[in-house]
Amino acid sequence: MDKMSDRRKAFENKFAHDSEMIFKAEARRNRMLATWLGPKFGMTDEEAKTYGGTLIAADLKEAGDDDVVQKVLADASERGVTVDEAELRAKSDALLNEAKAELMKDVEE
Repeated sequence: MDKMSDRRKAFENKFAHDSEMIFKAEARRNRMLATWLGPKFGMTDEEAKTYGGTLIAADLKEAGDDDVVQKVLADASERGVTVDEAELRAKSDALLNEAKAELMKDVEE
């Protein structure tokens, strides 16, 4: 019975670790996305940094990336800036891959 308890505990720990890493990667991606959007939105570096925090908060509203995409598109519209949704999603995916790679590198060091 101890082996089953140990296995269950190991699985729970792995799930918690994986969930934390996903959260960190998505948060890093959102900060990177804000940095990419900053010049398009006419933001200073500091404003873009702050905007990254709002994207992280927006990402917590629902599962998936649609909440972030919709926020960016709404913010772009408010600013009179055109952002192509397909380009935004592609950039978001690329930045998520980059963020994951950075996190893996950080873990290895």
